Amino acid sequence: MTQEIYQRAIKFAGEKHKDQKMPGSNSNYLLHISNVSMEILMAYAAEKNFDVDFAIQLAILHDTIEDTNTEFGELKETFGERVAQGVLALSKNENLPSKEEQMLDSLLRINQLEKEVGMVKLADRITNLQEPPYYWDKVKKEKYRKEAEIISETLINKNDYLNKRLENKIEEYIQYLK
Repeated sequence: MTQEIYQRAIKFAGEKHKDQKMPGSNSNYLLHISNVSMEILMAYAAEKNFDVDFAIQLAILHDTIEDTNTEFGELKETFGERVAQGVLALSKNENLPSKEEQMLDSLLRINQLEKEVGMVKLADRITNLQEPPYYWDKVKKEKYRKEAEIISETLINKNDYLNKRLENKIEEYIQYLK
């Protein structure tokens, strides 16, 4: 992996997410982005069977379309068609009526692209299965865990390391449902 690719993507994401905080905390959103990127780097350390430069760019940029004013064309111009298409697949289509339909649609689009896109979705959910925000009720937590199970089942063939990590995080998440 080249540092220039990482640095260009993190600068872009840092500017786009500059005012965004982690839900339920005062931490800057770059904490989430760095955690997703670390999951990808650990998967690469476990087995070097994917394009780490592509995967890291996706990890860093994965929420730019969904959570910021970034448009597909801007990503395409800055990072190329391949990265822009991956980020678009990782973004929910908010024109669909329900969160469940949005997630299933995104998973369908992810599965039509290269495995690195699915790996980032796995890494994203692994990272998000930390202690939930204090204001989530039990129903929300259970729904979030169920979504993680759907993601795990749908993206089962993307990366052994990340698939096992997600399975473990889903099991550990039970402690938050009590």
